[in-house]
Amino acid sequence: MERSSAAVGAVRRLRTHPAQQQQQHPRPNQQQQQPPWRPGQEPDGLDGKKPAGSRGGGGARGLPLLPEARTALLLLLYLLALRGIAHLSLRRLVQPAERRPGEDFSAPRARTYLENITAIGPRAVGSPENEIFTVNYLLEQVKAIETQSSHVHTISVDIQRPTGTFSIDFLGGFTSYYDNITNVVVKLEPRTGAEHSVLSNCHFDSVPHTVGASDDAVSCSVMLEILHTLSKSPKPLQHAVIFLFNGAEESVLQASHGFITQHPWAKSVRAFINLEAAGVGGKELVFQTGPENPWLVQAYISAAKHPFGCVVAQEVFQSGIIPAETDFRIYRDFGNVPGIDLAFIENGYIYHTKYDTADRILTDSIQRAGDNILGVLKYLAESDKLAKSHEYRHGNVVFFDVFGMFVMSYPARVGSIMNYIVTAVAFLYLGRKTLQLRKRVSYLKELAIAFGFSVLSWLAVLIGVLIIAVFISLLGRSLFWYTHFHASVLLYGTAAVAGLILLHTLAKTFYYKNTSEQFLGELFFDVPVVFWSIMLALLTYLGHSSAFVSAIWIVFPLLTKLMTYKELKEKGATMKFLAVYLLGMFIPHVYSLYLNWIIFEMLIPILGRSGSEIPPDVIVAAFIVLATIFLSSYFLKFIYLAKSTKMSIITLATVSAVMFVLVCSGIFFPFSSDFANPRPKRIFLQHMSRRFHSLDGQLAKSDSGIWINGLDYGGISHITPHIPELNDSIRTKCEEGAPLCGFPWILPVDYLFKKNWYLPAPAITPKKPAHFQLLSKERTPSDSTKFTFEITGPSHMSVFLRPREGSTLSRWSLGDGTPLANNVGRDYFIYYTHGLQASPWRFWIEMKASEEPTKGMVTLSVVSQYLFEEDHNSPQLQALAERFPNWTFTSGWVSTYDQFIF
Repeated sequence: MERSSAAVGAVRRLRTHPAQQQQQHPRPNQQQQQPPWRPGQEPDGLDGKKPAGSRGGGGARGLPLLPEARTALLLLLYLLALRGIAHLSLRRLVQPAERRPGEDFSAPRARTYLENITAIGPRAVGSPENEIFTVNYLLEQVKAIETQSSHVHTISVDIQRPTGTFSIDFLGGFTSYYDNITNVVVKLEPRTGAEHSVLSNCHFDSVPHTVGASDDAVSCSVMLEILHTLSKSPKPLQHAVIFLFNGAEESVLQASHGFITQHPWAKSVRAFINLEAAGVGGKELVFQTGPENPWLVQAYISAAKHPFGCVVAQEVFQSGIIPAETDFRIYRDFGNVPGIDLAFIENGYIYHTKYDTADRILTDSIQRAGDNILGVLKYLAESDKLAKSHEYRHGNVVFFDVFGMFVMSYPARVGSIMNYIVTAVAFLYLGRKTLQLRKRVSYLKELAIAFGFSVLSWLAVLIGVLIIAVFISLLGRSLFWYTHFHASVLLYGTAAVAGLILLHTLAKTFYYKNTSEQFLGELFFDVPVVFWSIMLALLTYLGHSSAFVSAIWIVFPLLTKLMTYKELKEKGATMKFLAVYLLGMFIPHVYSLYLNWIIFEMLIPILGRSGSEIPPDVIVAAFIVLATIFLSSYFLKFIYLAKSTKMSIITLATVSAVMFVLVCSGIFFPFSSDFANPRPKRIFLQHMSRRFHSLDGQLAKSDSGIWINGLDYGGISHITPHIPELNDSIRTKCEEGAPLCGFPWILPVDYLFKKNWYLPAPAITPKKPAHFQLLSKERTPSDSTKFTFEITGPSHMSVFLRPREGSTLSRWSLGDGTPLANNVGRDYFIYYTHGLQASPWRFWIEMKASEEPTKGMVTLSVVSQYLFEEDHNSPQLQALAERFPNWTFTSGWVSTYDQFIF
């Protein structure tokens, strides 16, 4: 296909050999063809033509191209250096510094608190360990601190036992009700009093079967030591500091709701710091701030000694990719208070397991957390802005740490202006080049073709690697990377790189075979400039503060272009050019790798407990391919500036193929029982008894057995060789018509765990069984039917509601009075906990029917969870748990399920 003119710019037509062009007859009235280039006019081949006489191994005027072996070696060393720098930055905890005894945070003393709290054992809500022993220990320590405090401060202590209810759109949406749970609230204030306060929050409860050293005993230990340090200060603070040791966070954020909505001190809170964990030790990451209130970020920047936080982590967390919430959500939504959310993120593999013990948390990790939180709390307690924090709520802020050394921040509105300026500069650069070359080559058209081909190559590589991931999942080798993460990089990463190099080599060989290599180098440098400019403009328009990453990928490459242009133009693609180019691209590459590693640090452990329905290999493969595309976007030009890519493609394809064979052979077992670095498989075992009642209240059917849930995509496939009776022959079936399929879910996560197993076992009768009764049924003036119920039972219970055909649930006594249905299904889920002492739980619902109901108006299920004490275990449950291999972590308890129709 011919271009519109035989004049100087037709790149595709230049595929014809110059000798053949001389034999062609000119068309009538056609002007005499100009030479490929004139003296002083782009003698470096940027007009798209490969000058006659140039050899296959050189660019314009025979300028050299990059030797494949040395180029590949240099790129490999460069990537390893990037990885090493990012790793060292993420693992560096504290810098040696001169400390002032008595004035600075003492990690050894905080460790003593930590060891004493974890020595109490697991601390589930409603257990004596949580409600009595831990509370008494905290009170003793606060009293001891008070005796050593200076005369300028006073310490007040209050034990709060709140009762309340709220609805939250977490896990599809559900409603929570709590009764007589526990908060230990400590206020440090100037002796003259203080009108305003800053809140520091931790939780001392834990999930069953773990002592919860990182989640969240270490945070409470840090807060005790901060209280000790601040109370001894000879200088009074301007504002009060409230330390909330909340005793019911693991029961879906209930204690924080009880404090912020009911405690009289909550009215004085103007800002908060929430201390959480998604891993065991390491650095504590600032992953949420605000809402808005950029002055809080500035307070962290000014006061934290070892800053570590990024708005990218905030946007990833708030996107819902990570299925988790913290007390930050409660203070923000129900208290309208701005704050900072911090969490330990390292080694999430053992989070919420028996391995989360005090000895796994480094003293340096405690020290850096204490230094940071003490500094920020003290800064806020002495800030004039705290008293009028709502007046400083003016937009979001862009913030990111630079390898843990310092934090950069600026208002998001300033960032938007900067981003649009960078986008404009990028398009001015492209526009100038287009105008310069318009008489010699249709550069804009060639750029569009190259951009389209690059996008297609990215999509092709992504689809190809995802097909590999799906095949591995279907083969039953999913999660091979859980203990061997490097294997996923060697499989998916090398496959992605090999695919990109192959596709662009084919384009170079067949489509661009008579085009100047230097022109192609320019062209495929500009392709990522266009890509990142589009990303920058789009993300900025959508209001994402993380758009600054795209700006980095434009600014530094353009500066690098200025540094390397002369070298490339005069001497060709030399190793010196490559070295200078890599040096100029160092910052965007190392920072992007740094961010990617933080995301993988949080994401990979979560994928080991993300349920049976989401193929985690697809997610890991997609993330690795996207990371590869981003990190290699400015490396594509080297494919066109290299003499050859044959050995690179063969080597990468071989590595990927070998890894594929090894993965398919099962050599990479996903889980590990190595005590020093465990990667356990998580299993829930519930010995349950179920009873289903008919509309007339009679028992229709009942059964009992051990209900088994594997928390990962592999289910129990790895368990069957060890316990043969656990196989797909005992897969559970959904009870049609029953809320949440008739199973005793502790949270409404049935949509994530559709594959579960049921092993028949003898019926169980708890010594403290739950009691449920209908107290009244009456018609209301609004033509509804009001049902009032009463329930007594263990500390953890749930109620599932499903309106029957022709009926709707209009009102109830829970939450804000408006029923919140789970948006994943059509059921209503009510989560209930209570402390040691609680009154019978009464609530009412109002049902409306479109016609006279003959089959009932609502199906209601009452679930009781016995998580501790004598009722929590059974001989059958214990015997089964002991048969599981040592690379598993089993959580077992007893449950009852009673279904009624009204």
